Amino acid sequence: MKETAYNQINPLIRLKETELLSSTQYEQLLHAKDMNELKDILKNTVYGSYMTDDFAERFEYIYSKEKGKLYEWLYEMAPEPEVITIYTSRATFHNLKVLTKAELTKQELDYLFIEDGCYSIETIKSAIRTRVSTELPQALMSAILEVLDYFQESNTLQAIDIIYDRNFLTFQRQLAETIGDKDILAEVLAFIDLTNISIMARGIVQGQSENFLSTVLSSSGSISKKTYLDYTEQTLADYTEFVLNTKYGDLFTPIVSTETKTIDLVAFEKVKDDYLTSLYEKAKIMAFGPLPLLAFLNAKEIEWKNLRLILVSKRSHFPIDVVRERMRVTDGL
Repeated sequence: MKETAYNQINPLIRLKETELLSSTQYEQLLHAKDMNELKDILKNTVYGSYMTDDFAERFEYIYSKEKGKLYEWLYEMAPEPEVITIYTSRATFHNLKVLTKAELTKQELDYLFIEDGCYSIETIKSAIRTRVSTELPQALMSAILEVLDYFQESNTLQAIDIIYDRNFLTFQRQLAETIGDKDILAEVLAFIDLTNISIMARGIVQGQSENFLSTVLSSSGSISKKTYLDYTEQTLADYTEFVLNTKYGDLFTPIVSTETKTIDLVAFEKVKDDYLTSLYEKAKIMAFGPLPLLAFLNAKEIEWKNLRLILVSKRSHFPIDVVRERMRVTDGL
């Protein structure tokens, strides 16, 4: 699709960007004495209508509803729905996991459903229960059927997460290739690579077998699955040395222990998020194409993560410096 197709929505995205929390507002939130002061600060933001006494306790519900409303609006406006689906599929696959487990274990897990702006809870439940759907795309139905068939043989709940996670990364790569934008493809490949790097590191720590790791690792990244599997029987220090010699090496150098020579897996997710955010820097000066839209979705997701962290820190009385260190990078922060 021509880049000019985004002429109408990109100015609206620029307006939406002005609603994101600013560096000044983050500083005010960090220094708020208590939850009441924090709510007073948020009253003048897009979160103002939610400033009830139980705001902190209801944040996950508010987060889900706000995310769903944003996604629905973007689906109505965007010329290529696949661009939105790059982000919404994260919620969709989460819902597939939750509702599949609910169906197979006969539990009530509806409260874990996250709005994705596309598929209702009834639609996904029906697809899982009946094994057919006229609304879900073939890629999602194939993932559902693979999970259900595997569970019949193994009866292992862990397999649900593993199979859906692998299918999610494959789906991301397919979407990026369908869109055909080199910047979006670069972001998706980096997302898959960094996810694989994390999976392999944690697998080594847990002593997972090569067969298990071969099942959970994705083949859709720029680094081959076999390259990771060569480190199955090696130490985390050996694997860390390999990671430092990949194109992502500079990212991880600051979080490698000088004593153990291993990656700090706790700090890994922040490094990953900050790097992916950096890939959207060029969107600030782009007037055409889909990247500004995806950059805004990333910025909004980062805002939600930071706000959740601040809320938790106020309840637990974490030191400001500790919270700031864990916050994801945003403009001016």
